[in-house]
Amino acid sequence: MKKTPILILLFLSLFSCKEESGSKILYLAHGLPQTHPVHKGILEFKKSLEIKSNGTLKVKIFPDAQLGSEREVLELLQIGSVAATKVSAATLSNFVPEYHILGIPYLFRDKEHRFNVLEGPIGKSILEKGSKFWLRGLCYYDAGSRSFYTSKKAIRTPEDLKGLKIRVMNNQMAINMVNSMGGSATPLSYSELYTALQQGVVDGAENNEPSFVSSNHYEISKYYTLDEHSAVPDVLLIGTKYWEKLSEDEKKWVQEAADESSQAQKKFWSESVEASMKTAKEAGVEIIIPEKSLFSEKSKSVLEEFVAKHPDMASIVNQIKAQ
Repeated sequence: MKKTPILILLFLSLFSCKEESGSKILYLAHGLPQTHPVHKGILEFKKSLEIKSNGTLKVKIFPDAQLGSEREVLELLQIGSVAATKVSAATLSNFVPEYHILGIPYLFRDKEHRFNVLEGPIGKSILEKGSKFWLRGLCYYDAGSRSFYTSKKAIRTPEDLKGLKIRVMNNQMAINMVNSMGGSATPLSYSELYTALQQGVVDGAENNEPSFVSSNHYEISKYYTLDEHSAVPDVLLIGTKYWEKLSEDEKKWVQEAADESSQAQKKFWSESVEASMKTAKEAGVEIIIPEKSLFSEKSKSVLEEFVAKHPDMASIVNQIKAQ
């Protein structure tokens, strides 16, 4: 945990559950800027929880990766140094295998289907799977759909990906997906991506609209193809070491506040997508609406390989597709 100051870690370890003036403090860390719609959702969680608890549960937020990367903060939750965090389901899948399912290309037919699944019995059961790894899921936050953007040429069909190096997260599902469509998947740190695009180390990347704009990648990549190949949500988590110290009333307030923040965050996300697309268009980015079925057909092998490797999860995948 090189990025995490030792003094802060010691402070959190000693005082993460400290009571001040009759209040318990819930430390919540995440890696996003304070302008991000997810941070705005977390502010709603804080506001709601403090009202429901009549000030007996207070939330202290550490944004901007102040306490380390997503993986580092997850480890802090597991040992009880931090109470809660927000991470991508892709990162979480390295701790809780069932979250891999949510990264399968074209698993969800549309946004309505996605949230019917996430907010229904299937999504809730996946949230609960993390408890045995000391990571209890509270709710999902909208992280939109991921699409390709490139600097050299437009992607209109999967064939256009051939010969292009596309940056992906260091996640096997994402790597398999790009390779299945004919591109050359290139795992790379997000912090290095702007320079990599600028210098031609990679030809493109894939992400949602707010990230495409907030990262300033739209300054270099003038083609944005809305193929919407995956819709990996963010997850609001609480460490079981903190959760188990709460009373039944406190647990109820935390869960209710999380659910309310999830609904508010979806609105913040939609507003951010609209504003981001406006910025990109004004900057001369060509927005391409491709035939998604062409991309979906090419990526079928990713699902087949996943089910073959994880037969125990096949029933969950089938339930999602049938819903």
